[in-house]
Amino acid sequence: MDTHKRIFGFKIIFFVSIFILLNECLKCSSFGVMDGDQWDTTVEEVDNHLPSSSSSQGAYELNGVGEDEWQMVAKKGNQFVINDQPFYVNGFNTYWLMVFAADQSTRGKVTEVFQQASSVGLTVCRTWAFNDGQWRALQKSPGVYDEDVFKLALDFVVSEAKKYKIRLILSLTNNWDAYGGKAQYVKWGKATGLNLTTDDDFFSHPTLRSYYKAHVKAVLNRVNTLTNITYKDDPTIFAWELMNEPRCTSDPSGDKLQSWITDMAVYVKSMDAKHLVEIGLEGFYGPSAPDRTQFNPNSYATQVGTDFIRNHQVLGVDFASVHIYADSWISLTISDSHIQFIKSWMEAHIEDAERYLGMPVVFAEFGVSSKDPGYNSSFRDTMINTVYKTLLNSTKRGGSGAGSLLWQIFPDGTDYMDDGYAIVLSKSPSTSNIISLHSTRVAIFNSMCSWKCKWGCKKKNPLDAFFYHDDL
Repeated sequence: MDTHKRIFGFKIIFFVSIFILLNECLKCSSFGVMDGDQWDTTVEEVDNHLPSSSSSQGAYELNGVGEDEWQMVAKKGNQFVINDQPFYVNGFNTYWLMVFAADQSTRGKVTEVFQQASSVGLTVCRTWAFNDGQWRALQKSPGVYDEDVFKLALDFVVSEAKKYKIRLILSLTNNWDAYGGKAQYVKWGKATGLNLTTDDDFFSHPTLRSYYKAHVKAVLNRVNTLTNITYKDDPTIFAWELMNEPRCTSDPSGDKLQSWITDMAVYVKSMDAKHLVEIGLEGFYGPSAPDRTQFNPNSYATQVGTDFIRNHQVLGVDFASVHIYADSWISLTISDSHIQFIKSWMEAHIEDAERYLGMPVVFAEFGVSSKDPGYNSSFRDTMINTVYKTLLNSTKRGGSGAGSLLWQIFPDGTDYMDDGYAIVLSKSPSTSNIISLHSTRVAIFNSMCSWKCKWGCKKKNPLDAFFYHDDL
């Protein structure tokens, strides 16, 4: 069948199904709960109309909203909302967007990755809003910026994301040396004569803290030259991330990093109360929760100065972040133990986000490297399906599992940037289908009811056949 005809036909079926769901939600009781008979009738209708395959590319206009409805993502309890509607996330990482946008010869790749991600229903992208003292640097020295990089690169990334109705999580610096990060801040400090002995002085030295705050201020108060919208007022930005994967190995107690998070979360919120804030943690359990360290991938994880529960209890932090890299943390060689770890790792953090934090949790990086011994695309698909199924189990009952972000989506022609984790959708049809199907499921959940309606149901219902069926 002609692809365009197939997609058009699916759109009609998709929207009819959603109309049925929304119509039924209007029949919610005064307490906002759909009774069992109503629920069963609704899901039977949907199950009769929705296909079991993922022929859903191009059918996500449901997620797209008009200009008047392009509003901030907010948090309500342990879930995200937009316009008081639930917003579960299926997203991706492409960290290098700003650097590519800074060069006219590669700027088109930014548009390509947004276009391709949108075609499979991905709605959130996490990327860097920093490049400190490096090639094509945004921040050339403390508080000194390259206006061309701001204008041609970061402004463009934000503007282009909105065109494809993709929201951005913008990370403000790096724990690692790539693109500058905390090591560059320490170099800048040393150049002025500061007595600094470790890169972890970034977290504690008042001058380096002031450098970081100046960067936060510059980015948040930036007026986009393409949209004329100040970043801190732009709904295209989903959230601010304090740092990519912060660690402070010089202080395993976690006190030094905790102090930095406390200071910076409040600082960001004092400047921008509208946007959500997250830390950027990998999710390792620390000294405050010794009974939970059993879920860490190895003993070293308890020694890196992070503390998942304690860190996320800081005032100003709106949702939790967790990363998943079984191949880096458990063993390089692919094995079934990786899948077992992923499931238990996710379930533990979803439980803690509900029990101790009362906030959403986003699995903000997950992937597997094609360079790992024993790797094959089938294992990658199994891994992605495991992440998605675990999230759907949480979504189904209104839990804290709020979404995930693949590491990472690349457009064609960027293989030279591949760290082994890149997914080129056009070259990965089975993976693309899995992503697309999950996007459809998430879109349905996001559109089923007004916030006060409950779609979790203790009874087994026919919609499970669509939400949890593996046949692609």
